[in-house]
Amino acid sequence: MTNTKNRRIGVIAGLVILISFFGVNQYFSQLKEEPPRRPATKSVPMVEVMPALNTSVSTALRIEGELVAYDKIDLFAEVSGTLESTDRPFKVGSYFPKGSILVDINDQEARLNLLSQKATLQNAITQLMPDLKIDYPKSFNQWKTYLDDFDLEKKLLPFPEPLNQQEKYFIASRNLHTQFYSIKSAEERLSKYTLYAPFSGVLTNATINPGSLIRVGQKLGELMNTGSYELQATIPLSELKYIRKGNPVALISDDINGKWAGTVSRISNQIDPGTQTVQVFIRVRGKGLREGMYLTGNVAAPAIEDAMELPRNLLVEQNTVFTVQDTILTLHPVDVIKLTKEAVIVQGLPNGTPLLATPLPNAYDGMVVKQKSGTKHTDKAPATPIGSIE
Repeated sequence: MTNTKNRRIGVIAGLVILISFFGVNQYFSQLKEEPPRRPATKSVPMVEVMPALNTSVSTALRIEGELVAYDKIDLFAEVSGTLESTDRPFKVGSYFPKGSILVDINDQEARLNLLSQKATLQNAITQLMPDLKIDYPKSFNQWKTYLDDFDLEKKLLPFPEPLNQQEKYFIASRNLHTQFYSIKSAEERLSKYTLYAPFSGVLTNATINPGSLIRVGQKLGELMNTGSYELQATIPLSELKYIRKGNPVALISDDINGKWAGTVSRISNQIDPGTQTVQVFIRVRGKGLREGMYLTGNVAAPAIEDAMELPRNLLVEQNTVFTVQDTILTLHPVDVIKLTKEAVIVQGLPNGTPLLATPLPNAYDGMVVKQKSGTKHTDKAPATPIGSIE
């Protein structure tokens, strides 16, 4: 028992001595003076500066769109009959020069009917001649000449003009005018059996073959002019002021090599309410163009006077830029005239205003900066009047 008691007393005494040692050590460590701290040095960022210079800035409006044929028509039948073969097959891709036969429908029945009507009229005029010679001898010779020139295979000529009212009533009583206009109607209908190409072009759609029975109103195909196209593009309403009818346009394709020159031919007056865009049509000709091609290009726009073009990343909050005034960054308001993907055209900067030339991360109004060696600080020049867009 005595040994156990002595061991406990020894352990407790050791703990007391250890705790006392740490306490005394902590006390003396607090009496030591802290080493002096070096004051933190504040770094000043280095920046590049450039002077503002207002000039006449040339601009171009980027457009893109799809090509469509300027001349394209749907072909429909106005008469019925059997389709005849022609020198050029009525197939998709076939080329037809202007004035060549597109469609030839068998007109034998209609032609014979027309000849029958002409023969009836010729007979009626022949029976009229004796009465004309007796009652209207002055008119007899002109009607005789008309009858001599009458040809069943040619188009019907107009009747001779009556010399007086009595002759006019006499001719009308014989029902000659009714026959005349019936024949002219039949001649007009006969001409519809053959369709001629109104312009040089290619068939882009064909629904018939030789020997097919054509019905009235049936669609026969589609003819497209391959010599002239229109590019249908849309531009934002805010950029409409930069484009005019007649402006030249340089066009390229991302898919094939080539450059084409176009001209703004029409500008729509209607605005798409959803996108606030306006349709613009550009006439373009040239080799290699096909309907449905996607083209991009630039429209030459009027120059902007008394303006400056800056990198777009220098624009702050859409309407300000940083200037450097006595090593202090200051936000200067500007009028943004035009924005592109890479640049911005602004007005409102007096000539000579020192501008921040490159973006500075975490820059703010009132920030202290230092110009890099080699950059000039130009004193502010008197402000010049702000021009307007022509």
